[in-house]
Amino acid sequence: MARRARSRRNSGEEEAVAPASPYIQRNLPFYDVLDEETVIKLEAQVDWIMQDVGIAFRDDPEALRVWKDAGAKVEGDIVKAPADWIRSLCAKAPREFTQVARNPDRNVVIGGNNQVFAPIYGAPFVRDVEGGRRYGDMDSFENLVKLAYMHPNLHHTGLVICEPCDVPVSHRHLDMVYTHMIHSDKPHLGAITEMSRAQDSVDMAEILHGKDVMDEHCVIMGNVNTNSPLLVDRVVTEAIRVYCGRGQGIVVVPFILSGAMGPVSTAASVTQAMAEAMMCCAFAQIVRPGAPFILGNFLSSMSLKSGAPTFGMPEPVISNYAIGQMARRAGLPLRCGGSLTASKIEDAQAAYESADSMHSTMLAGANFVLHAAGWMEGGLCTGFEKLIMDADRLGSYQKVLGQGLDTSDEALARDAYEEVEPGGHFLGSAHTMRNYTTAFYEPALSDSENVESWEEGGSKDMRQRAYERWNDMLKRYEQPEIDAAIDEELREYIARRKSEIPEAWY
Repeated sequence: MARRARSRRNSGEEEAVAPASPYIQRNLPFYDVLDEETVIKLEAQVDWIMQDVGIAFRDDPEALRVWKDAGAKVEGDIVKAPADWIRSLCAKAPREFTQVARNPDRNVVIGGNNQVFAPIYGAPFVRDVEGGRRYGDMDSFENLVKLAYMHPNLHHTGLVICEPCDVPVSHRHLDMVYTHMIHSDKPHLGAITEMSRAQDSVDMAEILHGKDVMDEHCVIMGNVNTNSPLLVDRVVTEAIRVYCGRGQGIVVVPFILSGAMGPVSTAASVTQAMAEAMMCCAFAQIVRPGAPFILGNFLSSMSLKSGAPTFGMPEPVISNYAIGQMARRAGLPLRCGGSLTASKIEDAQAAYESADSMHSTMLAGANFVLHAAGWMEGGLCTGFEKLIMDADRLGSYQKVLGQGLDTSDEALARDAYEEVEPGGHFLGSAHTMRNYTTAFYEPALSDSENVESWEEGGSKDMRQRAYERWNDMLKRYEQPEIDAAIDEELREYIARRKSEIPEAWY
């Protein structure tokens, strides 16, 4: 607590300290758009896909052996199973669980009525106002981790905030995981692209947290995509075996562009996503009953003229609502949505698309939100300014979700009516003076002053204000303390693994 207090005095800014709550405890009701008849109809199609159509589990003989030993019907690499059995397996996964951070004040609870925001994941490019668009590198990656750590509206730092393309692919995962561990004390993800990389992530997490803590708690998760349509490859099954086999968490996300990786209709794509993810959940529970699992859905529309993905459109907005309702009925934590846009810069298109996408994500009840900040160019680019702009708006969602409408005696303000005469004003009332610092959400980046004040300040648009803000944040960054012996052990592990793994750039 003393260390955080010093940071507050030094900076005078909220980003230097942890928020009062490290995740959102939702008080707003979920927005359920489907009636009972419709939900039952959609669930029947999910069951039909799992029982009669089947899901391919490809290039991993061990996964097929696991399914066969458990009693599933395996035809070549196609796995089919009774829907009631799959659902009973999914019921073994926890409805909510805690991912432990190395700073216990930053632990997040995922599932139930809780929501956790994390930044963009997987972009090979970065962009900022001064540097323009370029390949991601380790310097950019480290700075983005620091920004995600400092910002109070991001609860989790993810993993691949951008690809550090100046580091060999075969070694990259080690440097990325270590950067999250050393430059932040928030929870984060591990690598998944190859089985040994997943194992490295789990091994490093055990060094950081200790075997006893890891034996009892989820301290790291992997995030994987199915190869839609109806295909689960070895990246997914091997990651499940590594993470869930150690009692850690896995996020499985069908990535479906309707019209390409799924039928052109939203309803069919939603049921396909549910079937693919639930089969993976069942597999995870066969590997280790009770392993934390997050059901994901990344459904987007596309231009049927060019094939380009589109974001913030009505179809994926509806899919967020539908998948949220169906995931809750299945009893599984949900990952979907984010501040998504196809725009190349932080312009009006980016604002509209991101706002529609993120607002539906919020109302749908997504428990774990990757891409909550920083996403541009259909996910190809991480924007430094976009990260800060999006995260600023996440604060308003936190207030809506966490507080809803306050109807306490203080909020009803009867004493203010006794003090203020008809035709008067409440600006100087005792009630206003008691509450003025917390009454309204104040976005750090929005300029609500008059035009003369704006012009005197240099007529800066939000992109410029965000640029100045993230640069100022980095100047004020203070690395969270870490035990020197643990840091040394992590460094020795990385050095040993790099000596064992040949450099490869693909």
